[in-house]
Amino acid sequence: DNLMALFTAINAAYQSDADSITAVLPQFAYSRQERKKTREGITAKQIALFLEASGADRVITLDLHSEAIQGFFNRAKMEDLHASRTLINFIRKEKIFKNPIVVTGPDVGSAERARFYSKKLGVEFAVVDKVRDYSKISSIESMRLVGDVQGKDVLIVDDMVSTGGTLVNAGMLLKEKGAEKIIALCALPFFNGPAIERLSQASKDKVIDMVVGTDAVLRDDKFFKENLWYKEVSIAPLFAQVIYNINKKRSVSELLR
Repeated sequence: DNLMALFTAINAAYQSDADSITAVLPQFAYSRQERKKTREGITAKQIALFLEASGADRVITLDLHSEAIQGFFNRAKMEDLHASRTLINFIRKEKIFKNPIVVTGPDVGSAERARFYSKKLGVEFAVVDKVRDYSKISSIESMRLVGDVQGKDVLIVDDMVSTGGTLVNAGMLLKEKGAEKIIALCALPFFNGPAIERLSQASKDKVIDMVVGTDAVLRDDKFFKENLWYKEVSIAPLFAQVIYNINKKRSVSELLR
């Protein structure tokens, strides 16, 4: 419904001879479906085609699940913003950790992101290797840790949290390996299906101490009162600055790093 409303609004502006049309999507729909595993559609490419066909000249989004999606656009410009700086500033400001810090991702796919965080924070880096069972939805076959977390606080970074299964399993593995406090950072806290229940239980069991996400996914006051393990930072200033720079014909390169 939201996508059809978006396409209709874009096309209405196009039909009204708008000079340029920018679609701001804090969440890029179907971004996890950017390649084929079996006989299935590449839905992320379909979204790109629909946006262009509707009349969008530029798309601004946050932390694409795969950078390859930028190549799905033939005409429209894609600006992929990153929540990393905003989340890093939160960690520095709050001074949450007491022990030496290790940054990791919940799977190999997030290793590059974790390496960026470790470099900016000047701390150690580890990798969680996950093998997924594609015969089942959001199912994990096995996990292993490459790195040392004994007696250290761990920062798990990822682009999104969907059902929370990968995050909780990674937290359990890290605890088994001797990790102390564990905090997760994500740009898109979707919390689909059993995610809230899983993360609440993980918080009670001291597996995950805190999850920090952005307001790219809206939450009401009731959610914050019932789930004290979750903290939110605003990504709105970043979007605002990028939109301002684009409209003023100023550089956005520094803002995209």
